[in-house]
Amino acid sequence: MREKDTKSARQGRMVAIVIIATALLWVASLALGPRLGISGRIAGLIDLAALAAFLWAFIVTFTIWRRRKDE
Repeated sequence: MREKDTKSARQGRMVAIVIIATALLWVASLALGPRLGISGRIAGLIDLAALAAFLWAFIVTFTIWRRRKDE
């Protein structure tokens, strides 16, 4: 049972790191994009990548929550 708790804690830390890194990089790209001359297509690609990272984080968080609820 201890191994499951360790796995959940590790996954929770990974989710937190992904959320923070994604948010910081996304905001930085929005702020610096026009200054660097990033095209709209690239900005859209960055938005989609951020959306995918947030979706992954939500799915993993939901999985952790369900696993703990089932125990």
